[in-house]
Amino acid sequence: MGGFDREPGRAWDEYDWERFLQQQDHKTEKYMELLEKYLDDPQRDEIIAREMGWSQLLDAKDWSAEVETLLNEDWRSNDEDASADDEQKSSLVETFEDHNLYRAAFALTVWIDQLFDQDASLQNEPAAVKLATHSALASAKLAAALSDEDVDEIGMTIAYLKRALKAITVSMDAAAQLLTEKLITSAQHCVLQQRLFQVRDGIINLMGEYRGEWRRRFGSR
Repeated sequence: MGGFDREPGRAWDEYDWERFLQQQDHKTEKYMELLEKYLDDPQRDEIIAREMGWSQLLDAKDWSAEVETLLNEDWRSNDEDASADDEQKSSLVETFEDHNLYRAAFALTVWIDQLFDQDASLQNEPAAVKLATHSALASAKLAAALSDEDVDEIGMTIAYLKRALKAITVSMDAAAQLLTEKLITSAQHCVLQQRLFQVRDGIINLMGEYRGEWRRRFGSR
């Protein structure tokens, strides 16, 4: 895992996973910055590979297909064949989409979209954009958290839940800013706040359940 080697037989806790996810974020950001900087350079691929430390790709003729794998380091599918992986993904999609918390988060994004439809000018307001972006981000992080059914990766689930909670907190700040600037009515803010709190409280409760399960399985460290 690129700097985070797992000890055999040791389950990662939420802090191990948080460090790993942060590293992946930094790598993705660095890659996007390099891509933008060298987009028109004929030696773009070689330069990016060198800057990213992907020495194994420097002599390859076509390495673009490898980039996403190197960025994401798909640790879940290394020991599974393609057909089994596809079947698992299909099952996981059904699982997280049926979860009440994910449904609440998705309903929140739909409500915000409808708010934008009612007042198109909100699409140009920084606070409104922040609200929509981070609400969608929370929904995506919840999908990642709720898609994992591996009992040994409870730490990863908690780490994703923490990220979803952070995104919802930013959304709540944005909603308050919209009300302060009188870009939404008190009634709209009341509904929005209720939906945000529903998702926030659901995340907090679920984190508590997973942390309790972690302690039951692995004890505290």
